[in-house]
Amino acid sequence: MMELNYLVKENDYTTVKEILKAHFHLSERLFLKLKRHHLIFLNGQPILPHTKVHLGDLITVSITFIEKSENILPTPMNLDIIFEDDTMLIVNKPAGIPVHPSQSHFTDSLCNGIQAYFENMQISTKIRPVNRLDKDTSGIVIFAKNEYIQECLIHQMKNHTFTKYYQAILCGNLEETQKINTICAPIARKIDSIMEREIHPNGQTAITHYELIQNYIDFCLVKFQLETGRTHQIRVHCKHIGHPILGDTLYGTASKRISRQALHAYKIEFIHPITKQTMKLETVLPPDIQNLIT
Repeated sequence: MMELNYLVKENDYTTVKEILKAHFHLSERLFLKLKRHHLIFLNGQPILPHTKVHLGDLITVSITFIEKSENILPTPMNLDIIFEDDTMLIVNKPAGIPVHPSQSHFTDSLCNGIQAYFENMQISTKIRPVNRLDKDTSGIVIFAKNEYIQECLIHQMKNHTFTKYYQAILCGNLEETQKINTICAPIARKIDSIMEREIHPNGQTAITHYELIQNYIDFCLVKFQLETGRTHQIRVHCKHIGHPILGDTLYGTASKRISRQALHAYKIEFIHPITKQTMKLETVLPPDIQNLIT
């Protein structure tokens, strides 16, 4: 069972609810859920959230719920697990597999594989992907093992304390004018399209930092850091600067060299919600991209 603990200090907030909101950033939805299930304790005793606190009091919150994602069918898969503890599971997703189930991928999404893994390991929790990748983008995907961890990581993304890095092969060569370049161009859904996005003055703010790693004969290897997380952001921004991702049939053209967009989410950095340690996780380029540059 996972718990959050807080020892009340001098000049602290006056009620349990105020402290939980201020120090653990609990959403109102999760807070009400904890209250309804009587999972908030003061000095070992279940209490109401508006109970006043005193110096030296110990507030404890149980954040473990027994729950299931009943709408996700378990499908055994060979998962490339790069990190796991009681709070989260982080995997390296291959290209060609969507993260979420859909009508055309009802049983073969990554979530189906995670469901099978959780059942096999007797982990009773819902499937909670924290970040998303397109079906044909490979790389790191995080699954939170409870609602609190999911909220913490999403909060970090909004506050820019969670950093995502990508590598991609772009068509053509980039000039090595400076080490770090930035694309700041708003992105909106393209009119009459469910999937495609475009640069539009009324779109959402989108900021992508990029660095040329190496130019080759007619393409280049580039590293990206996302400051915002819009749908298809890197793909749209690469098209915007005139260097679409190799093999990207939505924002560029098909390639005989690779059967999908050559984009890989290779690295993440964030603060572990429980241990408060800085987490830095990295994967190597998959073979279909690696073969292009070796």
